[in-house]
Amino acid sequence: MASRIVIDPITRIEGHLRIEIAVQDGVVTDAFSSGTMVRGFELILKGRDPRDAWAFVERACGVCTTVHALASVRAVEDSLGITVPPNADLIRNLMFCAQYLQDHVVHFYHLHALDWVDVVSALSADPKKTSELAQSLSNWPKSSPGYFSDLQKRLKTFVDSGQLGIFANAYWGHSAYKLPAEVNLIGVAHYLEALEWQKEIVKVHAIFGGKNPHPNYLVGGVPCSLNIDEANSINAERLAHVAKLFDDAQQFVEQVYIPDLLAIASFYKDWGAIGGGLSNYMAYGDLPVNGYGDVSSFKFPRGIILNRNLAEVLPVDGKDPMQVQEFVNNSWYDYAAGDGTGLHPWDGETKLHYTGPKPPYEELDVTKKYSWLKTPRWKGQPMEVGPLSRVLVAYASGSQEVKEVVDSTLRTLDVPVTALFSTLGRTAARGLETKLVAGWAKEFYNQLIDNIKRGEVRTADTTRWDPASWPTEAKGVGLTEAPRGALAHWIVIRDQKIDNYQLVVPSTWNASPRDAQGQRSAYEASLVGTPIANPDQPVEVLRTIHSFDPCLACAVHIHDEHGSTVHRLETF
Repeated sequence: MASRIVIDPITRIEGHLRIEIAVQDGVVTDAFSSGTMVRGFELILKGRDPRDAWAFVERACGVCTTVHALASVRAVEDSLGITVPPNADLIRNLMFCAQYLQDHVVHFYHLHALDWVDVVSALSADPKKTSELAQSLSNWPKSSPGYFSDLQKRLKTFVDSGQLGIFANAYWGHSAYKLPAEVNLIGVAHYLEALEWQKEIVKVHAIFGGKNPHPNYLVGGVPCSLNIDEANSINAERLAHVAKLFDDAQQFVEQVYIPDLLAIASFYKDWGAIGGGLSNYMAYGDLPVNGYGDVSSFKFPRGIILNRNLAEVLPVDGKDPMQVQEFVNNSWYDYAAGDGTGLHPWDGETKLHYTGPKPPYEELDVTKKYSWLKTPRWKGQPMEVGPLSRVLVAYASGSQEVKEVVDSTLRTLDVPVTALFSTLGRTAARGLETKLVAGWAKEFYNQLIDNIKRGEVRTADTTRWDPASWPTEAKGVGLTEAPRGALAHWIVIRDQKIDNYQLVVPSTWNASPRDAQGQRSAYEASLVGTPIANPDQPVEVLRTIHSFDPCLACAVHIHDEHGSTVHRLETF
């Protein structure tokens, strides 16, 4: 019997996401992804000073935080022909790495792990066996029988009280959970440890950017000075603290995150054939070794993979008007030239579409416009973006570092390379790149120290800061890789002010509605074919959707439902 299931809201994400699925004989046959929140950053920025844009767009999200600022300053720098000093690229890389380390660990444990880990089952675990298992997985010091026994008692207090707190409202006991009780107990323990650990690594942002979230950035470089003997600069003490933070992060990733990932994945290898969805993958790349202008030096390469063909990586160009275009045929927006038109972001329009007195999401009908997300396409093709895309593009590009860690993991799990094209592959890719980033952060740190030792301490180039030196009109694009995937900001500057600004973010690519040809985007495509054991508890849907790490706050850019300004910020 056919049925339709609506999950609204999807929780353990950033923002507001609604998923509607059609189920026939226990399998998803169709899916619809709706972003139900709108903000309008593109409208907020119009007429402002381009040098201030980063401070606004960075607040698109409290999770993605730094990457929007990075994309923004790069867009302005591109439009004005600014090349930042090498130290600025290195410091930006370090902040980028810190963001990935914190974001990916938080996603695995606090947003995604509970799709695989049955918390209540941990109550029946044997602490001694749990300790033995944990010690066989890694050298992490918190692995004694007493440690797990004490944790189990704390958990039992939660359950006996009838108030599970942060573990409430889940599908505990669902038949889709497969982990032994001891692995569940390890997962719960590390869930709690990760909560404590994650607040440390973001101190890298506070050191280089003044605060977290939303650290400070600067068009032309970074807003901090390097002087090992100056109390008010990035001095020897602060640099040593940065080194320790990255050392501790690497230890946590290699002794906690990766062993847990592999242990859990070994019980869910069937998910290496579920949730693959699209066969096209895109990465803008990032982490330049020789400066942002040298794309060939990126640790994360830039490129496109079509039809899962790992033998060929195609180039991607954010400035080509025929490559990246956005459509609104199924989105609550209008284009002057009509819904069937695709617009390159430099020509992008953000005109809200309303058909009645109520907000459109209150009368949501997937046969009509059904999302606040626009639908981006690369040469008319839907693309998946994110950790899996980055890893696949790097793997296909011949990165030895990536190939080694991917091939080793495939051997450990005894699964074929095709298992990467799945929910399990998406989740594994995030962990593997976290391991790589932990090592790369130390490389960038050592490069920065070497520069300082040679007396190279410049961190900014402000020679183009005088608007009088700008052309009457300029256009630029800033490309980066947010933890969730390919992120770009496009800017048009006219008469020294922002004339047009468009954000196309990872969840716009992944979570958007169908295009005019009926092609599904990544979320919708990935759900088709997913088995559903219990329609009243669709944990399988959550597994695949969470594997993308949704961030709808970024994808839908504050007006009220009638288009009126809610609040105007007079000072910043």
